Amino acid sequence: MRTPETTIHQADSRYAMLRLGITLLVMTVGSSGMYVVSVMLPAVQAEFGVARADASLPYTLLMLGFGVGGVLMGRLADRFGVMWPLLIGSLSLGVGYVACGMADNIIAFIAAQAVLVGLLGSAAAFAPLVADTSLWFVKRRGIAVAVCASGNYVAGAIWPPIAQHFIETVGWRQTYIGMGIFCGLAMATLALFFRARPPALAAAPVGATSSSAAPVRDMMRPFGFSMGTAQGLLCVAGVACCVAMAMPQVHIVAYCGDLGYGAARGAQMLSLMLGFGVVSRLVSGAICDRIGGLRTLLLGGVLQCVALLLFLPFDGLVPLYVISALFGLFQGGLVPSYAIIVREHFPPAEAGARVGTVLMFTLFGMALGGWMSGKIFDLTGSYHAAFLNGIGWNLLNVSIAALLTFRVRKLWLRTAAA
Repeated sequence: MRTPETTIHQADSRYAMLRLGITLLVMTVGSSGMYVVSVMLPAVQAEFGVARADASLPYTLLMLGFGVGGVLMGRLADRFGVMWPLLIGSLSLGVGYVACGMADNIIAFIAAQAVLVGLLGSAAAFAPLVADTSLWFVKRRGIAVAVCASGNYVAGAIWPPIAQHFIETVGWRQTYIGMGIFCGLAMATLALFFRARPPALAAAPVGATSSSAAPVRDMMRPFGFSMGTAQGLLCVAGVACCVAMAMPQVHIVAYCGDLGYGAARGAQMLSLMLGFGVVSRLVSGAICDRIGGLRTLLLGGVLQCVALLLFLPFDGLVPLYVISALFGLFQGGLVPSYAIIVREHFPPAEAGARVGTVLMFTLFGMALGGWMSGKIFDLTGSYHAAFLNGIGWNLLNVSIAALLTFRVRKLWLRTAAA
């Protein structure tokens, strides 16, 4: 028997739009952990008297936990609905922040960041929400997922200055405790609005409106491959695009310092890059609604490669500002497009776990790309080779996107001829 929520609330409805707005708020609150820890780094290092590398470890392990947790929370959302992962995430995030504020050594601080804030906390507010949003929209699925995913960038824009203000006024420990109380209560309250299950899970799957969407009967063999092969190719594509993406995002500040422009200029370029990333996600979402997820991924991959190529001949101050803006404008829509691809080509009942898995690999790509670029710089003394390395990974991503696009086109032509 259908629940009242399933009967009343349909895809692309007014309720779906309201739910999207609340999703944006939840993601903005839940994603705070991955940005605040960087602001806390100097104070934490001074408090515990550790080296910079040890003080940076909480961020690394938080991101790894964030990636793995996305898969776990996605599976939970597939089975019980997204409300329960959000409630678990709100409790974990609140307790995790308080535990960070009360930690008496760096090991306890790292454990709280990795397990409570990353694995069980912030992870609940990203992959499960992206997957859930994709299930509530058909006609405007691309722009809806883009709005949802933009909450992650919005969190990066508003939480660091808030945290810095309170660190300076009350101290980092009190800041963490205060954030734990606020974020835990706010996220738990908002989670109660997610009781209704997506209509896509209550009825037969509805094919996407774009020309690249797979027919329902082909969802058991996405792109003509087995489920595992199709998922594996998307995961490799996710790693490849984000290894390339990490080069400018992680190292632009250091790159500007090496060129003699100073770290402040690099920070401004990074801010510009992320700001245009929000615009990119919204624009790419609108494009995705017209041409489908695969073609959007292919287009974004090609444009990101062009932006990376521009870093090679141009290293002046003004050109770097322009290229940073272009890079943000080109790359912001790549990650959300994976959620659209999964929704278009895989069974909707598996959306949470499969979206979480692909997004986990994009995070691994960011981590690998940041480390790899630094290692190449250490070996060569220049970022030139690191940019070339990023371009190589980007070409791998474009090749996979082109292959999948070709296979979908081939399957469509075969179906049309039958």
